[in-house]
Amino acid sequence: MTPDRFEKLSLAFGGEIERWPANEREAARHLLAAQPALTEPLIDEARRLDRTLNDAPSTRPSHALVSRIVQAGLRPRAPWAVSRWLAGLGLATGLAGAAAAGVAAGLLVGPVALSASHVAPAADPGEEAAMLLREPSDLGEG
Repeated sequence: MTPDRFEKLSLAFGGEIERWPANEREAARHLLAAQPALTEPLIDEARRLDRTLNDAPSTRPSHALVSRIVQAGLRPRAPWAVSRWLAGLGLATGLAGAAAAGVAAGLLVGPVALSASHVAPAADPGEEAAMLLREPSDLGEG
């Protein structure tokens, strides 16, 4: 048993090793004897917590409170709750279908819209530069 495991068991089961799981008790006793400086403070702390919990007052809920809790749990669900859930499911399904249709349309139409037959031929950059440098009178203007 590791010291970490010993600490976890002391926190979970308290300061009395007899209350620990049977398959852990022997190893815990060996570690307690082999490393008392490490394990005894853990056991002491767990025993203090055990005493605090044992000394704490026990309060029971009133019969009225128990009845109210039980009645609240027994109320039938509103019939519209199921139809509201189904409406939400239908909306989600419709939106998913619309998204899928949009993707499909984009995949089918996209390549056609960008094909070479629909794109204007690229102008010669030299010709474009010459057009920009011409005088207005060269173009028949003014």
